[in-house]
Amino acid sequence: MKNYDIVIIGAGPSGATLARMLDKKYKILLLDDNNSGKVCGGIISPDAQVKFAEYGLNIPKDVLVNPQIMSVKTMDLESKQVKDYYRNYINIDRYKFDKWLVSLVDGVEYRNSRCRNILEKENLYELTISDGKIEEKILTKIVVGSDGANSMVRNNFFKKLKTREYVAIQQWFNDDMNAMYSCIFDEKTSPVCSWTISKDGKLIYGGAFKKQNSRKNFDLQKDRLKRVGIELGDVLKTEACIVLRPKSFSSFCHGKNNIFLIGEAAGYISPSSMEGISYAFITAEKLSKYLNKAISNKNLDVVKKYKSSTRKIRIKLIAKRIKELLMYVPWIRKIILKSGLTSI
Repeated sequence: MKNYDIVIIGAGPSGATLARMLDKKYKILLLDDNNSGKVCGGIISPDAQVKFAEYGLNIPKDVLVNPQIMSVKTMDLESKQVKDYYRNYINIDRYKFDKWLVSLVDGVEYRNSRCRNILEKENLYELTISDGKIEEKILTKIVVGSDGANSMVRNNFFKKLKTREYVAIQQWFNDDMNAMYSCIFDEKTSPVCSWTISKDGKLIYGGAFKKQNSRKNFDLQKDRLKRVGIELGDVLKTEACIVLRPKSFSSFCHGKNNIFLIGEAAGYISPSSMEGISYAFITAEKLSKYLNKAISNKNLDVVKKYKSSTRKIRIKLIAKRIKELLMYVPWIRKIILKSGLTSI
């Protein structure tokens, strides 16, 4: 049975960033849990761009897709209001983006395997992992869950988060819409905004919906898009996953003992825009700092330090509930769209 110091479950932006930043004195295993079907618009926000600048990283050309985005078309399906706002986003292929982040990791064992089970074994954790053909057991001192909103690590070891859960659904089409990025509001079908975005000749339409009747409301909203002139063709593929939306300080979980959570597994995602990549970077960076310090300081309370270091981020996210109110109350949004404000 193989032994590790740290096993990171999930090789998305948070898991890959943590693996890259950890001291290589640790024996580390990074598990890619095959979450390539995550529903994501695939755009890099200004906040995430700031983190790239801090890390001295430049996104390679083959990760980028056309068109690059200079504006977002905000649409209200009920009032039929449409307004363009300037935005500086980077349009990416999300699958290639995640693989690129993994390629930056050195000195870490990487496996395309899924964790099936975790058991506590005295001061260690026994993980059952599988690559789809072979199942094996490994031992580790530390487990990090970076496995998204429906985190297996969090669900196995922690109480249910006091947060809001939605089903995110996304479909791909051939792009006959003249290359566009839009943010869609429709309170009749969803309490969260939806989106359309062009990517190299394809158009994706997606959104987050309440669990009950999620697919029915998705299809209804797709039909209601005709109100603002969007008619979609034949579906090329459909993706779906769980997505979170924090509402209070109880919407986050950082870990206990030698089990930690980062990124959306820990509850970190914007309640207004549903953007999570920047928070994946930040939480991975914060946890790596204290895990690295723990090498020389065995008495360091990593959970306490990690949680304390992310306090300002949690305050920022809860403060975004104010922006959420402005965006998602129909009569307030109507006033904003009619006004000369340059942002929503």
